[in-house]
Amino acid sequence: MHLIQILLPLFYYERKPLPSEDYRRVREELTDRFGGLTAYTRAPAEGLSKDGPHETTRDEIVVYEVMADELDKDWWRTYRESLEARFHQERIVVRAYAIQTL
Repeated sequence: MHLIQILLPLFYYERKPLPSEDYRRVREELTDRFGGLTAYTRAPAEGLSKDGPHETTRDEIVVYEVMADELDKDWWRTYRESLEARFHQERIVVRAYAIQTL
């Protein structure tokens, strides 16, 4: 069993909010494909990244996660690329963990 997390930005680079329709569409796509979804949206997470020795970029993100029996890396790579285009991002983080349900 795998837990797959998608970290989605709340804003374009100019701090303009992304349309709520984009998030609704992702929720529907993932729920249809995996039968369920957990969304961490109430208190956006903060992402920090170093852009140079003296520059730090701050992002506010939401996290969507699904569980899947198998990890289809090709499907996830293609889906990540579609999200990057849809959300106007150079890179969206999609990460997977092998898990054991209890």
